[in-house]
Amino acid sequence: MKHYPGYLPKSHKILWLVIRVALMLWGIYGIFHGSVVEFLEAIFAILFTHLWDYFQVFGGRSFIIRIGYENQTMLNVFIFVCVVIGSTLNNRTDFGSFDIITHTCSGFISAWFGYDFAVLMQEKNYSKLSPALAAMFGLCFSLGIDVGWEIYEFTMDRLYGLSLQCSSPTTDYGLIDTMGDFICAASGALVGMFAVAFYRNGVIGRHKKEIRAKLMREKEEEKLKRQLLDEYLKSRKDNNI
Repeated sequence: MKHYPGYLPKSHKILWLVIRVALMLWGIYGIFHGSVVEFLEAIFAILFTHLWDYFQVFGGRSFIIRIGYENQTMLNVFIFVCVVIGSTLNNRTDFGSFDIITHTCSGFISAWFGYDFAVLMQEKNYSKLSPALAAMFGLCFSLGIDVGWEIYEFTMDRLYGLSLQCSSPTTDYGLIDTMGDFICAASGALVGMFAVAFYRNGVIGRHKKEIRAKLMREKEEEKLKRQLLDEYLKSRKDNNI
């Protein structure tokens, strides 16, 4: 199992390429069927499938280049499902419950990314973050993303007269829709915070043995460093006496 920055398994690289090609084909299909919006949606989606690549190219020596490729893989699958499947169902069918899937998945992915982000930020200061604290940060980060999205929907409804929140002056359907989105996102975030904490600490996953061994080595190295530092400080104190 490789851990160095910029590492990308071939299987993930192929999956990313397939998703990008599928998005482009879907956008071209939209143009030929009179939907320029779908084409533009596909273009923006393809740009977002390259976030990890942008981090590697423009990240320099910052912690951002150590963001795991798993985050981009989950994001790419999420983008494909939302854009291709979700938009097709919304625009060409009467199916109206796809928001449940999108908000739940977005909560999961945001919590995963938030966990990794917190750990990498703390490593920048040469200290290790507790998995519990990282998981809590991931949960709060995910909920913050969902709050931001609902604010965006509310703003678009007020400024442009849209109905993203399905609000109506005579019913409480808009409130139910918004709270349903929050509940789905929170559910996904809760699952995501535990999943990423267990995966990153070798409790679950295909490489759990390698991860546990790596964490054990790091723990022993940290213990040795502290022991050497204590001995050094003690020797200096004795010499001063």
